[in-house]
Amino acid sequence: MQRVLQVITTLYTGGAEKLLVDSIPLYKSKGIDMALLLLNGTKTPISEELQKQNVTVYSLSNGNIKSVYNPFHIFRIIPYLKKYGIIHVHLFPTLYWVALAKLLSFSNVKLIFTEHNTYNRRMKKRLWSILDKCIYKQYDKIVSITTEVDTRIKCHLSSADDRFKVINNGINLSYFFDFQEIKSINPNKTIIQVSAFRPQKDQATIIRALQYLSSNINLLLVGDGENRSKCEDLVKELNMSNRVFFLGIRMDIPQLLKSADIIVLSSHYEGLSLSCIEAMASGKPFIASDVPGLHDVVDGAGLLFPVGDEKKLAEKINSLLSDKDFYEKTAATCLERAKKYDINRMVDQYIELYKEVWR
Repeated sequence: MQRVLQVITTLYTGGAEKLLVDSIPLYKSKGIDMALLLLNGTKTPISEELQKQNVTVYSLSNGNIKSVYNPFHIFRIIPYLKKYGIIHVHLFPTLYWVALAKLLSFSNVKLIFTEHNTYNRRMKKRLWSILDKCIYKQYDKIVSITTEVDTRIKCHLSSADDRFKVINNGINLSYFFDFQEIKSINPNKTIIQVSAFRPQKDQATIIRALQYLSSNINLLLVGDGENRSKCEDLVKELNMSNRVFFLGIRMDIPQLLKSADIIVLSSHYEGLSLSCIEAMASGKPFIASDVPGLHDVVDGAGLLFPVGDEKKLAEKINSLLSDKDFYEKTAATCLERAKKYDINRMVDQYIELYKEVWR
């Protein structure tokens, strides 16, 4: 089979980025010659983790081209199309730059794109919709991470041909099972949310929910991003600085999750959230907003609350902390649900797809 190059914007933070860091070594262990290309190769904790595992990582960024939105990336991608038989692409604008590089170079390289979200802002704008239809036509396969994502992208592109396929994202379950809970004598209870600080993730709702919870309940927010300063300002405005702690980007997520009492994800929308699956794999109760990308994964296992409703979220948290049996039952059902999303299953399905594309 031909060599495979994964391409993504950066390895700064996010589910798609973490997925590549966890999966590429598995592909290589299964005999796939795979490397990674970044539009911006700025070093981050997760990129350093990947390099420790002897994975080849290329970067297009230099002193002149740092923005991932710079169209000159198109020309810098072209040489890689000659070195690899399959290019597996993630996220926007990488979606556009790789497709345009293939068009301009008249390359015969096979292109695969993984759609990670149920929604993007291009879907609301007619011009972008037209452009998307042209760009997606360059891809030999379009993989959606859930059936709901698949339905929405087909509707957006007005297409439902045999290029579309669903492959669920997965996590390394053993990585979470192997870590033990850190016992603490601290009488306070801890809620945690692990997600980038982007408008999509809506950390403000969980911050506001603290107003309706006992003062011995603290909140840990793990991650970084454009909305962090707004959330920090909200914490000060609500006089919650002694209860909300911003931990930044961390590489000890399993330990942090297992040390918390309840895990929350208050997103406005998701594709198939890896943070959601990791939360359930930790063996702790998980609460998520009732939105596309979370409902199907969480319903019947963890708890759901109306998006943006901090009072309902606080009620869900109190219901767990006030009833030990309910708490333990919810934790157990979350753990059982997580077992459906093993990363090895995902990797095997992609390997079969690579073989199919190259036949």
